Parts: sequence; structure tokens; C-alpha cells
Amino acid sequence: MKVIVMGSGRVGGQVSLLLSNQGHEVTVIDHDGNAKSRLGPDFKGRVVRGVGFDRSVLMEANVETAEAFVAASSSDNANIIAARIARNIFHVPRVVARLYDPLRAEIYQRLGLFTISTTNWGAERIFEVVTHNDLDVAYSFGRGEVSLVAIEATPQLAGRNVQHLTVAGEIIVVSITRNGQAFIPMLGSEFKEGDQIHLVVLPTAMERLEQMVGLERRM
Repeated sequence: MKVIVMGSGRVGGQVSLLLSNQGHEVTVIDHDGNAKSRLGPDFKGRVVRGVGFDRSVLMEANVETAEAFVAASSSDNANIIAARIARNIFHVPRVVARLYDPLRAEIYQRLGLFTISTTNWGAERIFEVVTHNDLDVAYSFGRGEVSLVAIEATPQLAGRNVQHLTVAGEIIVVSITRNGQAFIPMLGSEFKEGDQIHLVVLPTAMERLEQMVGLERRM
């Protein structure tokens, strides 16, 4: 997958290395000329010097073919602007913005911009959001310890029941929407193809959930 990361600080640098080590094609945008050396010899991607809301810089980073954009600089304003440009102008499918101000994060999340507002879990959480892109993370609780995930029932799930997707303390089905009507299922409730399923999931159980519903992790 082609990913652009704006910023090579603590969070941006970790995300870039995680993605690069997993075989993703990573381009880092940073105004610091020493960004490449700061990322270290293990970083296999490329670095474009500049700011992530500059059109020429974005074009040099091949934003038009990017599949994900991570705004992880030290400036909330720069991250918001770059993320909105990536999503609204270049239509990058997966956009995540790192914000230091939790209030701003909440406001922009309401506007449909996925935001991360804590450094402690930021890098790992962004990595999960970007790489598990067949799972739609609708909301994160607390500091991201629990995610609300939306999926559509695959043919593999049709005819199976809720218990098949239940892992105590890790994965729980909380709602099924069928023909426009939502209901709270029981363990014996059966899935039908096309059902919209909402689950609460631990980030560490994302890959397990993908395997259970028959989705392949994108590389």
C-alpha cells in the first residue's frame, strides 16, 4: 500500500518505520533536511522535503496515487489543513490526523476526520487504522483501548451466528442492521449476506477479526 506520512517526529517516525517494515511503500514529508537520517537505516521509504499542505510537495510525494495519508507533524493546524486537503481535494481513501488538543480532535472527528489525540498509543493505533483498511473504525473509546468497528457481512459469514464472531474480552457484536432496521443480536442470531455489523474490538484483535470474517490484510 502507498502511504504518505507528514512528520517524522516521535509518532510520525514510528508509524513510518512500522509501515515500511511491513512492506508498505512509504513517503515521508518533512520540512527538516535531516529527516532521512533521523528515520535511520531501517527505513526503506523516501523523504520529500517541505510541508504537507503545499500542493507541489504533495504532488512530488505522489498524493494522487496514495492510499493513505497520515498527518503527524507537531502542529495541530498544519495537520488539520493537510488532512483536509488530502481527503477533500485529492480524495485519499484513508486519512488520519494527529492532534495534540483533545477538544479539536473531538470537533474534527464529528466532521468526519479521523483523529488521534494521544502520543502514548498514537503510532500503534494509526498503524492499525491504516493497515486494517477493510475494517471501518467508526469510533474509538477512551484513549483508543476499544474500537467500534463496522463491517458488511461477507458470503463467508452468511448463515453463521453471532457466537462465531465473539471472543470474550476481545470481540463482541453489539448491533446488526438489516434492511434499514437495527437490532441487538443474541449469540444465536444468524448473519445474512449484506448485514451491517457493528462490533467492539480491541486493537490487538483486529487481525484475528479479519481472519474470522474472511478479509485479507492489505500489504
